[in-house]
Amino acid sequence: MNICVIGTGYVGLVTGTCLAESGNDVVCTDVDQEKIESLKQGVIPIYEPGLEELFRRNVAEGRLRFSTDIEEGVMASLINFIAVGTPPSIDGGADLTAVYEVGRTIGRSMNGYKIIATKSTVPVGTAERLREIIGQHTHHQFDVLSNPEFLKEGAAVEDFMKPDRIIIGTENSDVAEIMKDLYAPFVRTQNPMILVSCREAEMTKYAANALLATKISFMNEMAGLCEKLGVDIEEVRKGIGSDPRIGYHFLFPGAGYGGSCFPKDTKAVIRMGQEMGYPMKILTAVEEVNNAQKELLANRIIEFFGPDLTGKVIGIWGLAFKPRTTDIREAPSVSVINRLLAAGASIRAHDPKAMGEGEKVFGDRITLLEDNYEVLRGADALVVVTEWSEFRRPNFEKMKLLMRVPVIFDGRNIYNPRTLKIYGFQYFGIGRGGVSSCRER
Repeated sequence: MNICVIGTGYVGLVTGTCLAESGNDVVCTDVDQEKIESLKQGVIPIYEPGLEELFRRNVAEGRLRFSTDIEEGVMASLINFIAVGTPPSIDGGADLTAVYEVGRTIGRSMNGYKIIATKSTVPVGTAERLREIIGQHTHHQFDVLSNPEFLKEGAAVEDFMKPDRIIIGTENSDVAEIMKDLYAPFVRTQNPMILVSCREAEMTKYAANALLATKISFMNEMAGLCEKLGVDIEEVRKGIGSDPRIGYHFLFPGAGYGGSCFPKDTKAVIRMGQEMGYPMKILTAVEEVNNAQKELLANRIIEFFGPDLTGKVIGIWGLAFKPRTTDIREAPSVSVINRLLAAGASIRAHDPKAMGEGEKVFGDRITLLEDNYEVLRGADALVVVTEWSEFRRPNFEKMKLLMRVPVIFDGRNIYNPRTLKIYGFQYFGIGRGGVSSCRER
């Protein structure tokens, strides 16, 4: 099939590349000329495991190309995916300015029947509004459907190539068959293609992300109670996760959730509830817990050293909101670092992949180092913010020799407190009240 993907951000680039890998002819378009020129030169703006290999193969074989000419892309394609950003607006809802502008462009560019599918996460009713907007600019026939993405950063290629499920929101059975044919190569193991209405598909994406965010905040709140009670949340996690009704996924307490999806999607659902006069009480609490959790690590460091951190050197391991990505949007590291800087601390940081993004956010306010151990030279504390595999089994003896004060604030519970006590470290995890080492300075 001939496919146009409008928007070459995270979702658009992964979608276009993976669809080309299954034999389709794909043009990825964007109004950002600099980004398109970089892609033409083979420069991928994001880090995603497995993406580069697929990208280079499909560009070389002519199935994947890039253009700023959205109109040409629409005219050449039957299926047009909208994958532009929907950032939070001032009131917390999704800003659909880019989505609707793309709709106008598609309408003006149509030269025959087209299928327009929203990949962007959009509120319930967006497909209906898109139909109205596109219809104002064309006399050609078209269908608008909702086809939300469920891609996890760090595993997006695998998620696309081997999806748990594919949601197709349309009231047109013929369109549903075309989309089922498009996705057939990805569901050969019989994972379901679920056909629903556009409104149900739009709501499904929000509900899924809101539930996952709820699990994270629930565990973080339980971790806080465990600390008060002298209980180790890690042992509690094992116990509740063994219940098949609950499972182990998203039961890891930590420094709070971040990234481009959970924060904005939770806000958007809360806003939809407000507009309908239906307060989302649970999700409001989820957001409150998460905001407080992002302050937890900094609070503990200030409690340990005192409110004035002038002269203190704090080492940070991890900037990205999760491993295997460069994304630091809404990342706990940003909250932690800004708070410590405000208290007078000097910050040294390392991340295996997100150093460039860290430089954009912090500039020269912090020192970014390519070697994670160099971060610790003369440091008064180490703060683990992102659970990269590289950080899980470090050389503790080397770390202690490098650090001025052997104390670790583990925001992801990746270390065994008893092991660290043997090596002579003071340790502060999340909800590890039953096993934390002595807390004297």
